[in-house]
Amino acid sequence: MQNLDKDDFHARLNGTFYGVLKWDQLDVLWDKVKAGQWYFYQIGEALPEVALSSELLAVRLDALTTLLRKDHEFDFCGIVYADNLDAPTLVKVYDPNHIGTSCGSPEGGSPAAWILSIAPPALIEAHAPSTNSRKRWWQLFD
Repeated sequence: MQNLDKDDFHARLNGTFYGVLKWDQLDVLWDKVKAGQWYFYQIGEALPEVALSSELLAVRLDALTTLLRKDHEFDFCGIVYADNLDAPTLVKVYDPNHIGTSCGSPEGGSPAAWILSIAPPALIEAHAPSTNSRKRWWQLFD
């Protein structure tokens, strides 16, 4: 996918997304994501300059899944959204500890905590600073 300018990226980010309701659906989505190279952007941190290799992406996604299942103590997922569940190009993941209104309007809702994109992402303003436990969360699962 070609590089998007800031406005194009934000328009896509505020476009139509489909929720991943079940944990096994999340596993299927991650298998599709792991097959490519993706930018992994944690809101509140620096924009990623390069897409992650499939190996590093798999490590991050496995750690993120562990974190989501631990902190989102429900038998359903409901905090991950993709622009296309069959051929995703943009995925939003909400922090279970700061969900706010993940399905609300873009203007009034809480931003996602993590964005995965096949195109370089644009800066997203964080409403609150990341806690120390969230800044390098994936290191907890190494």
